[in-house]
Amino acid sequence: MPINVTRSSMPDFGEYCEEIKELWDSHWLTNMGVKHKQLESDLLSYLKADNITLYVNGHLALENIIAAFGFAKNSEIITSPFTFASTTHAIVRNGLTPVFCDVNKDDYTIDASKIEDLITDKTVAILPVHVYGNICDVEKIKAIADKHNLKVIYDAAHAFGVKYKGISAANFGDASMFSFHATKVFNTIEGGAVTYKDSSLSEVLNDLKNFGVHGPESVKFVGGNAKMNEFAAAMGICNLRHIGGEISKRKKVVEHYLNRLSGVKGIKTWALQENVTSNYAYFPVVFDDYKYTRDEIFEKLKQNDIIARKYFYPLTNSFECFEGQKGFDVNDTPVAKYIADRVLTLPLYADLSLETVDKICDIILD
Repeated sequence: MPINVTRSSMPDFGEYCEEIKELWDSHWLTNMGVKHKQLESDLLSYLKADNITLYVNGHLALENIIAAFGFAKNSEIITSPFTFASTTHAIVRNGLTPVFCDVNKDDYTIDASKIEDLITDKTVAILPVHVYGNICDVEKIKAIADKHNLKVIYDAAHAFGVKYKGISAANFGDASMFSFHATKVFNTIEGGAVTYKDSSLSEVLNDLKNFGVHGPESVKFVGGNAKMNEFAAAMGICNLRHIGGEISKRKKVVEHYLNRLSGVKGIKTWALQENVTSNYAYFPVVFDDYKYTRDEIFEKLKQNDIIARKYFYPLTNSFECFEGQKGFDVNDTPVAKYIADRVLTLPLYADLSLETVDKICDIILD
């Protein structure tokens, strides 16, 4: 079997079977049933969030929270191109314009010092991305948003369980989106959630994800369908019980990578941020004037059935679907382009053996 860049964490088979057993009695498989409500409660407690709404996936959670704020069409949202397609697509699919800010060269999050220069009279929000479990400069971003009366919506897909100065990542900005995809530190097979400060958003978020239905004979809003089902919620309930142990295992893998690769000329390894409790979500390596290029390393690993990932590459402001559109130019974000052309995320998951880590490092170091 190949060694993939990640592998889903799963509870004991018997534990999951026990969790879903009552679904065979109730036959209530979706539409915010018992498991959905329990996971919602469990996550509120774990994340120490004010409010939470669960979704079928993280992308629709992000699309819907942007929609919930009711921004005028053609308004601008400042964001980062160093992210997955979902972030940019969620803005565009809401009829809004992404304005791309470069990232900083240390942790690859949005360069907060460059945000204010991008603000115009059309700017309504900032959508920064926590990257690889690294947290954005939340304090500076808040100061800018407060000064210019802007909303802040964090793409926190990589930041489940992360804390900054003891505060959960779920509590920064006006809202934060989390992905519970199978590849994430915490998964519900497929799923997501949005946490938010303003409790009045709860009704519109539920309208957006459930057709605007308010009762058997009442539909008050034009919404879609983005509900998390009971089997996914049950997986989340089980996985949340073990999240501390899973993160601890990931930490050991990261530490072993660092022992092997840190200090090697031409290889820039992941660095733990000050005052941040990490979730060890990913292990990115930047090959900068190393004896092999990133692409050569990628191929060498692939030849040995080790599947790393060029993540994030390409930048979202270079996607073919936006070709020719104003503002989509990788040359406007040179640091992000430099990193995207050189970064490779190496395999990382809770039960990855240290022997396999050694094999990966041996191939890289040749």
